[in-house]
Amino acid sequence: MTDAGREQAVEAALGKLGLDARTRLLAGQDMWSLPALPDIGLASLVMSDGPIGVRGVRWTADDPSIALPSPTALAATWDPGLARRAGRLLAQEARRKGVHVLLAPTVNLHRSPLGGRHFEAYSEDPHLTGAIGTGYVRGVQDGGVATTVKHFVANDAETDRFTVDNKVAARPLRELYLAPFETIVKNARPWGIMTAYNQVNGTTMTEHHHLVNEVLRGEWGFDGVNVSDWMAARDTTRAIEGGLDLAMPGPDTVYGRALAAAVRAGEADEAAVEEAVRRVLRLAARVGALEGAEPVVTGLPAPIDGEALAREIARRAFVLVRNENAALPLAEGRKVALIGAAARDARVLGGGSAQVFPAHVVSPLDGLAAALPPSSLTYATGADPSDEPAPAGPGFRLRAVCRDAAGNVIGERSLPSGQVQWIGDDLPDGVTHDTLHSVEVTGTFTPRESGEHAFGTRGLGAFTLTVAGETLYDGVQGMGEEADPFEAFFGAPAERGTVALTEGVPVEVSLLHPLDREHAAPLPGVLFSLLHLGPRRDPDELIAEAVAAARAADTAIVVVATTERVESEGFDRADLKLPGRQDDLVRAVAAANPNTVVVVNAGSPVEMPWREEVAAVLLSWFPGQEGGAALADVLLGAEEPGGRLPTTWPATLADAPVTEVTPTNGELHYTEGLFIGYRAWDKAGATPAYPFGHGLGYTTWEYESLELTPDGATVRVRNTGSRPGREVVQLYVSPVTPGPVERPARWLAGFAGVEAGPGESAEAEIPLPRRAFEVWDEETGAWTAIPGSYDVRTGRSLTDTRLGATLTVDGTD
Repeated sequence: MTDAGREQAVEAALGKLGLDARTRLLAGQDMWSLPALPDIGLASLVMSDGPIGVRGVRWTADDPSIALPSPTALAATWDPGLARRAGRLLAQEARRKGVHVLLAPTVNLHRSPLGGRHFEAYSEDPHLTGAIGTGYVRGVQDGGVATTVKHFVANDAETDRFTVDNKVAARPLRELYLAPFETIVKNARPWGIMTAYNQVNGTTMTEHHHLVNEVLRGEWGFDGVNVSDWMAARDTTRAIEGGLDLAMPGPDTVYGRALAAAVRAGEADEAAVEEAVRRVLRLAARVGALEGAEPVVTGLPAPIDGEALAREIARRAFVLVRNENAALPLAEGRKVALIGAAARDARVLGGGSAQVFPAHVVSPLDGLAAALPPSSLTYATGADPSDEPAPAGPGFRLRAVCRDAAGNVIGERSLPSGQVQWIGDDLPDGVTHDTLHSVEVTGTFTPRESGEHAFGTRGLGAFTLTVAGETLYDGVQGMGEEADPFEAFFGAPAERGTVALTEGVPVEVSLLHPLDREHAAPLPGVLFSLLHLGPRRDPDELIAEAVAAARAADTAIVVVATTERVESEGFDRADLKLPGRQDDLVRAVAAANPNTVVVVNAGSPVEMPWREEVAAVLLSWFPGQEGGAALADVLLGAEEPGGRLPTTWPATLADAPVTEVTPTNGELHYTEGLFIGYRAWDKAGATPAYPFGHGLGYTTWEYESLELTPDGATVRVRNTGSRPGREVVQLYVSPVTPGPVERPARWLAGFAGVEAGPGESAEAEIPLPRRAFEVWDEETGAWTAIPGSYDVRTGRSLTDTRLGATLTVDGTD
């Protein structure tokens, strides 16, 4: 069926709907879905959070999902084709879970390194972000599943994200923040866009007529659905006039009955309602949820092995930023000391709505233990990034028991992670919000080590915590000082007491949580956690043990990490420091063993004050469920670390040119204009720890030739090393002489990946878009080419270019 055929089916269905049915369709029926309308053959459209996996409508480890590496990792591959394969896998996962719409990808920019949710976005550069996002959207929609590219627009920090008014001038808004959305809309034709919580220049994005109706739909031709971020829609009339189609979640929102009443009162335009419903029906037709309309995709892509692809993306994303004296890959037969709490309990994904629950996680310790003989690997904790209890994990066997007001059991559900996260109608069978009076997390815990174990709670309301027959807490947790309502509800972890336990001896545990309206969640749901922390030991003693292990080994591998209290949705970062004693650990180990390799398990930049003191530094991002296996592949040389930096890594936060993320009087002024990321570093004349585009492999490359035309470049490179490898050939443009308007010193104009064996050459064909030489003219409101001579350089990173040529651009189209 053609697009015209689907449009006929949409119009036929639309004509059968009255005002009440139309407005009900725009409000959602619950947390994750739209109402079915059987009279017109419309099935319920189901949505799910992304972007690294498809959680589905249940927020529980009982319903596992493939967990891919973080978006920063995907961007570090510099491979839109790989992003497309990731999207196809996610479409496969979505169809398995009955999901029609994936709430992803996130294409906001890394404006400041303090952005708390940057692990969920791709890059500081709009061109790279647009290219990776285009591949991702194409891949998901190849599988017949819709995407909602988010968060439109300038949602680049978390502080006061619900209310902040981001003041952005027209040029940076167009050239930076809107640019990835424009690229994706024009090149991938996404079926959905999600508008952000924040305001832009005085208007909240769910009501932004200019940016939604005039730019997104008018200039770019977007014909898909515009859905609000959850709870972002605030005003019925302004939202429908501003181009918002879906106000989620439902049913209690500014649409539905409120919208029907506004139309009848003459306060809202019925024609705008009709257009919104038409777009929702078009989405349903595209994904196969409307009878009489053949879905866009009838022949699905070939099945994909999710675990294998997760492992491939992880190793392709690892960025080797330092490798002195060929410390990596490890020589065969070397004795390895693996050090760090994060080596045993890896952080594989970021916190917040991006969370999914994989069926298993391969930690660095798991990966290396599977790849090395037992006699060649030792492990030491060294330092723990957190001294706070975390959700109950290994050793716990738990279930959640639901009771009514009379104390009768009305339902149960297993609880693999100790977290109760029942949002919307995701409750155990037989349980409703009206009948549910209390939830008890109960079961056993078998310790992995003897000593004083700490237990705690997270959430709001009353709790009774009992371990091994001893009541550790019986009280009420109230609201803290968290500004973000979601962060406030999840709350800070609270330690409630300790119990002396013996390795291997199970004990009974119970956390009883009566529900009350005073401490209800911001969305319908039940959200709280049983927390645990193993025996604390003297930090100096742990570091001393790690030093002893390092001295006895040929190579020491230290895994350092951030935590959910450092990088997560809902808040920005206070600094870029690694938490706990991890910096001390690295320095002590490096002093004991010159062959020290540090693996940085963080979703976005951290300070590494010891980076010049160690042999190698490998950035693993949040590497997904197969991260440990991929790490073993790379460390042992079975595979090459393929990543390049998608964002600049500063040596210290003080060096970073743009750091402000906290509004003043409700406003955050983007006073830096065009100068974020490497553009700002160039303007400041400052040198970061590692520049944009940087990344080492296991071979060497010679750049042999650059052929330039107005439409693109052909770059010939040769692998001059002894191993096969992949090179990311990057193309940067800079004006030879200053023009009539201020511009960055240079900017990324294109890139391509090539592969070659030892001694072989390869050619990279890199298109050179006209937009690379244009600026947004604020006076005319149009893109304008700046004529003149441009230096076009190609190489391995922003600061390591090998060849150059001059291109003359005229001012005509």
